[in-house]
This record gives sequence, structure tokens and C-alpha cells, in this order.
Amino acid sequence: MIKTLFSCALLLTSLSSALAQTPGATPAAAAGKPADVIRHRPAGSTFPIASAVEVPAGRTLVFLSGAVPPVVDDKAERGSLAAYGDTRTQTRGVLAAIERSLKGLGLGMGDVVKMQVFLVGDPALGGKMDFDGFMAAYREQFGGATQPNLPARSVMQVAGLVAPGWLVEIEVTAVR
Repeated sequence: MIKTLFSCALLLTSLSSALAQTPGATPAAAAGKPADVIRHRPAGSTFPIASAVEVPAGRTLVFLSGAVPPVVDDKAERGSLAAYGDTRTQTRGVLAAIERSLKGLGLGMGDVVKMQVFLVGDPALGGKMDFDGFMAAYREQFGGATQPNLPARSVMQVAGLVAPGWLVEIEVTAVR
């Protein structure tokens, strides 16, 4: 395993060096400043995600562990769905926690380049994930006038998360 990790590190170093020496490199890269992150929108779509994100050499990737929802109702039974709220409420809480973590690292939501979202089926929806509820809270943070940067993103329904009342867990990768 260590040999594999070492091989991957050598490959990434080689690729970074090759990209830095690529003809047509941007003036920022030539001046020793990292080039801008490039976010590709899906062709012909207004859906608020990037279909791909390019992170140039000279940037640092920051991987945040999965964030889970805070308790929103202290009177509800701990671990119950009522304690954490519906998918929209939980997504808001999770994104707020991510924003705080990023801020503590000197970053913001606009620096997020990749997002993986895990949604549990909502009992109120017959066990189907509440994608609309997730999207309503997501759009409050991404793709608007105040924060237009969009991450590449995956959303999947999972059988469950650690606490029975959790419907949402999100992990992100950001770029410094």
C-alpha cells in the first residue's frame, strides 16, 4: 500500500511539473502565482452544479470530513428525526457547519470544488430522499449572486447514517 501511495505521489508530482511547463500556460502561472480554478457548467443547463472543475498546479486541496446536522429542537428525543428537522432544515445546518469549518481554515463556500451528499430516505416521503428539500437549502449557498461558484457534486440516497434522525451528511473538498 505504501508503494502504491508513493507511486501516486510521484505521478502527481510529474503531472504537476508537466502542466507547469505546458506551452500556453497562463501569465499568472508563469509569474509564480497559481492559475484560477476553472468551473465548467453543464452544456445547455442552468442546474446549479459544475460538470467538472479544474484545479491548476500551485493550489492546495483541503478535504473536509463529513458534516452532520445539529440538533434544532432540544425538547425532542435525542437521535429522533424531530430533533434534527426535515431534509431542508438539516441541509441548512450541515452547510452552516461546513461554512464555519472552512472559515476557520481561511476559506469560504466559494472555495468548494467538490461535494458529496448522502441523503437518507425521508419517512414522510415513503422512504425516498427529499432532493427538493436538499436543493432548496443548497441554492441558498451556491449559484446565487453573492456566491456564484459551483462545485462538482454527487448526491446519493443511502440506507442510513450514524444517528437514526440524520437525513443529511455532506463532505466537501475546497481549494486554497
